[in-house]
Amino acid sequence: MQQIFLYGDSLSWGIIPDTRRRLSFDERWPGVMENALNADARRARILEDCLNGRRTVWDDPFKPGRKGLDGLAQRIECHSPLALVILMLGSNDFQSMHPHNAWHSAQGLGALVNAIRQAPIEPDMPVPPILLVAPPPQQEPRGTIAPKFVGGDRKCIGFAAACREVADALGCHYFDAGTVATVSQIDGVHLDADQHARLGAALAKVVDELGCCPSR
Repeated sequence: MQQIFLYGDSLSWGIIPDTRRRLSFDERWPGVMENALNADARRARILEDCLNGRRTVWDDPFKPGRKGLDGLAQRIECHSPLALVILMLGSNDFQSMHPHNAWHSAQGLGALVNAIRQAPIEPDMPVPPILLVAPPPQQEPRGTIAPKFVGGDRKCIGFAAACREVADALGCHYFDAGTVATVSQIDGVHLDADQHARLGAALAKVVDELGCCPSR
């Protein structure tokens, strides 16, 4: 059994836009990816650690525990050995209470990469490869989350390119989710079920090409 650790936020948790409900595992993209991998004679398990509102390296002033850097090394230690770590974060760095731009958030991802590589895993266990996934760019926020994300569509401009620069500098794999999926017209931030399906299928192909979960 090859384990892939996913560290993300509500875009991966599978929140249904403008609700507090969650898509089922088979509907959200991590489940789509796992099912696609296992349909091809593999034994892959996606370990989801996706928290609504999670930032990269900043605190949420209203809800505790949303700073992605806190406890990450211990999560890697807990779940090792890992075939791959997927990081898909950044959207919440652009919430209205933060002044951050694309470069700031990408640097936050770099700090998470370093934390993963410095995790106190057992001596004979490998340091896992890392795949940085840039989320689809935000649009003008709508619905109940609009006050929380106002301005995010401007602050996130250039984030995919900034993520690629960090991935290249730190020797990580990279994928731009915006090449296959778009955010929901309902709220301008999250993913509808059909976009989860597209992203999960695309990332299954990426993982296949990386050779992290070979066929039996």
